[in-house]
Amino acid sequence: MAALAVAQSEKGWVSPEVMQFVAEYLEMPPVWVEEVATFYNMYDTKPVGRFKLSVCTNLPCALSGGERAADYLKQKLGIGFNETTADGNFTLKEGECMGACGDAPVMIVNNTHMCSFMSNEKLDALIADLQAKAPTNGAGK
Repeated sequence: MAALAVAQSEKGWVSPEVMQFVAEYLEMPPVWVEEVATFYNMYDTKPVGRFKLSVCTNLPCALSGGERAADYLKQKLGIGFNETTADGNFTLKEGECMGACGDAPVMIVNNTHMCSFMSNEKLDALIADLQAKAPTNGAGK
C-alpha cells in the first residue's frame, strides 16, 4: 500500500503502468496490486484534477449534512462524483469514512487535508482558497 501511495503522490494517479511497476518492484503478481488499487478509494486509477475533494457520505456524515455538502459542491463546481472540472482543477469523489465522525460532515482534500464541520460558507472559502492556488492556464496537475 505504501508503494502505491508513493507512486500516486509522484505521478498524480495510479495508472496500469504504475501498477505493473509496483508489482515488479515488490515481486508480486500484477493482479494483487490492481486488487489493492481498485479496492481502496484513496487510490485514483484515473487521472484527477489538481484538487481532489473526497466528501464522506457514510452514515454519521450523511446524518450531519455530508450529502448536502456534496450536493452543494456538485452545484458550485458543475460536476458530479468522479468528474473533473473543465479547467482540470477539481475532481469530486465520494469518500469512505475518514475516522472523524465527531467532526461531521468531513471532507479531505488530496488525501492530506481534512476539512471538518463543512457548511456552505466553509466550502465557499475553501474553493476560493484552492482556486487562488490553481494555475491560471487551466493546466490542472
